[in-house]
Amino acid sequence: MDGWEGHRRYLFAVAYRLLGSAADAEDAVQETYLRWHRAEPAGLANPRAWLTTVVSRICLDMLGSARARREAYVGTWLPDPLVGYDDTDLDDTVGMRESLRTAVLLVLETLPPAERVAFVLHDAFGMDFDRLAAVLERSPAACRQLASRARRRVRSQAPARQPVSADEHRRVLAAFLAASADGDLTRLVPLLDPQVVLRSDGGGAVPAARKPVYGPQRVLTLLTGLARRYTGVRLTPVTLAGGGGFVLEQAGAVLGVVGVETGGGRITELNLVVNPAKFQAMPSSAA
Repeated sequence: MDGWEGHRRYLFAVAYRLLGSAADAEDAVQETYLRWHRAEPAGLANPRAWLTTVVSRICLDMLGSARARREAYVGTWLPDPLVGYDDTDLDDTVGMRESLRTAVLLVLETLPPAERVAFVLHDAFGMDFDRLAAVLERSPAACRQLASRARRRVRSQAPARQPVSADEHRRVLAAFLAASADGDLTRLVPLLDPQVVLRSDGGGAVPAARKPVYGPQRVLTLLTGLARRYTGVRLTPVTLAGGGGFVLEQAGAVLGVVGVETGGGRITELNLVVNPAKFQAMPSSAA
């Protein structure tokens, strides 16, 4: 166990970005610990580098089976919501922050496993190509190409968001909460960006839109329908991986988690997870 706990949160941060699932990330971190314990590597100049290589290889193996599961997934798949999660103290870089965005994680889901690993380790965590070559067992030049291809896909399909101040983000979330609380959802229209998108993940377990919904009017129509179906729902503001949002509760039971992304003083994305299986990871991921 010696020295392990000082790296655990960092390894989870890597694994979650590689897998998009809190439960799978925890499994990868646990397996990394078991290998650390069995190997008992002594005298390492950089234990974190050794551990990062191990957890990344484990995730690389897991990505193949994860892709098969996601191809059979009912409706839109969204990454597990990490309520109360903040890993900016590990290394507060633009790459780390951007790689937690739902839009970016969705693009990463479409990449071959090696490209995803190359992008996350290099662009988000700053791993150089020599070290990356050891992880992927390819040449540094090949790893550079993998990261470059992944970066082009991410930039074309999930453009970088406009810088948003914390005050502006809180103001938009507060306005969203106020409109939802008094039931007058028409007040949301000025808050919605003309290109707003709402994604919802029910996993086939509960009703949810099977495809993303675009545009203020369509998003408002869907939200209005949900409000009629679920009366007495309470929204609690929370910090989420990648930004802020709300936990939706009814009679003390969690119904869903919605992540809210803002830009230009408006809401640009609403990512609603209502698949009950994804709430099981909330306490451990928030710890």
